[in-house]
Amino acid sequence: MSDDKYLRSIEDLEKLACNWWPIEVREEAQKMSILQYLLDTQERFISILKLANKKKPEKIFELLKASSFDYHLFLKHLILLTDLGAEQLQRINKVFDSLFPDHKLVYKQGRKEESYLFSALPTKGALNNKKLKIDTLEHLKSSSYNEALCKDLIMMLIFGASSTNRQVKSVLYKCNCNEYLGDDTKIEDFVRKNYIRVSRIIAGKESNDLGNKAQEYAMNYLSKKLGDGYRLQSNGKLPDVSENDGKTWATFDILVDRIDDTSKYKPYIAVEVSFQETSNSVVERKSKLARNRFVQVSGRRSFVAYILDGIGNFSRAAAIRTLCENSHCTVAYTPEEFDVLAEFIRKKLG
Repeated sequence: MSDDKYLRSIEDLEKLACNWWPIEVREEAQKMSILQYLLDTQERFISILKLANKKKPEKIFELLKASSFDYHLFLKHLILLTDLGAEQLQRINKVFDSLFPDHKLVYKQGRKEESYLFSALPTKGALNNKKLKIDTLEHLKSSSYNEALCKDLIMMLIFGASSTNRQVKSVLYKCNCNEYLGDDTKIEDFVRKNYIRVSRIIAGKESNDLGNKAQEYAMNYLSKKLGDGYRLQSNGKLPDVSENDGKTWATFDILVDRIDDTSKYKPYIAVEVSFQETSNSVVERKSKLARNRFVQVSGRRSFVAYILDGIGNFSRAAAIRTLCENSHCTVAYTPEEFDVLAEFIRKKLG
């Protein structure tokens, strides 16, 4: 079989390209954007909890309106703090009538017993992030949401752990924000400690932008397509291919080899991923490294492949052309093209 089918020109790629971010990649990256937005609005959230009055629990809604802090954004903060995810909320919605037979949340506030009458729960259909308008950054920044439903859930998440019903209390045991309402020191401590968890998620994930999500999505697709016989490493270092005047091994976005090949000079497939909707210098940097990498990788009986796409990348024709000329296989960013790359990998690695 000829290798010509894998050697695409920039003109070939433009015909095959999807040009704009696939929805799967954008949705994954957007999850991280939501976490950052919550951190950005954290101070306002804390100030509302500090001003809340334990003796008048529903006063919190007056504070939300006075501060123009949307109910669904406040709810998203509470969901994060209580670590009560969409799946748990959905289960609660399904068994709502057994948990709250009179549709009331009865809870203790100090020595006094309070009650809240639900007006929107249970809701028909799925009670998920999409229905609550907290699934995307665009929805969180919008003022269009179900206020009554958010209000019910806010009361549940703040006072659930103080329920007089043992079953409700056991289900909502993490929902204890009411213990700290109006106490500046306790609120600061409670929120900050919980948000450390969020900060670590953001700092610890290199995939918090679209570029890295594109790499992660491509690797997951190839891994499933190739099966168990192949090892795929993210940001893998290829032995005997050096950079920085021989000081370090070259790092590739995805490095593929056969698990059962234990020979010293076994072949690898070094894959680089570049997807840009807007023009930037990343592809230029990759093109400057391309020739040296191609020569070294070829010299150790291995192969270089590029996944290239995005309307921004194609605006830098010279850089893309350089990558195409210094590659053994070049594909666009679509499932059909990933299949071509998987075929190439099998052909070269066995």
